[in-house]
Order: sequence, then C-alpha cells, then structure tokens
Amino acid sequence: MANHSKDQVRRRIHSRIRQRVHGTEQRPRLAVFRSLNHIYAQVIDDRKGQTMVAASSTEKKAGVASGGNLAGAKEIGKLVAERAREKGITKVVFDRGGYLYHGRVKALADAAREAGLEF
Repeated sequence: MANHSKDQVRRRIHSRIRQRVHGTEQRPRLAVFRSLNHIYAQVIDDRKGQTMVAASSTEKKAGVASGGNLAGAKEIGKLVAERAREKGITKVVFDRGGYLYHGRVKALADAAREAGLEF
C-alpha cells in the first residue's frame, strides 16, 4: 500500500464502488470528480453510456470562482440538480468516485439534495 499513489488507491476504490453502483434511465448515476482547483458532476445513464446532465466549476455559466472550496462545490451541486430537474430527473444513485464522503464531495451531495434530487 505504501508504494501506491493516492490516485491509484482512489481508482481501485472507485472500481469496487462501480461494481455495485449502476445508473439506469429511471435512476441515473450522479458521478463526482474533484481536482485541486475544480469539481465536476455528471448525471449518467450507464445502460446507454450517455451523460444526461453535467456541471463543473470550469464553466463560465456556473459563475463559480473556484471549485476547490466548499462554496464552489455547493454551487455545482445546486446547478447539476437544477439541470437534472429540467430534464425530468428526480432520483439518482450517488457515486462518490472513490473519494471519502467528506468535505467538497459531501457539500456537493447535500446541495444537490436540497435543490431537489433524491438519493
């Protein structure tokens, strides 16, 4: 374990999560990816292999100065939930992407719940 980078460990954890978490058309998967400066969220139908809705802190429309903090993650959570509701999606399966459910990942999930997504 000591010879593996944090990213290798996260990818291994994510692959274990993905064995159990699958998105369908009725209940797509809300996948989260975070980097040092940004955060990304996608609502994905895994059966079709199609991204239905996406939001990230890199978008100018998002109006987020930085996705590397809790405030940015909350804004992206609200934005992805609003876009999903516009497409008629109310229930999702949450995929934390191998990250701990803590900090920015938790903030994004909580904001998405408050904005109307169920998971």
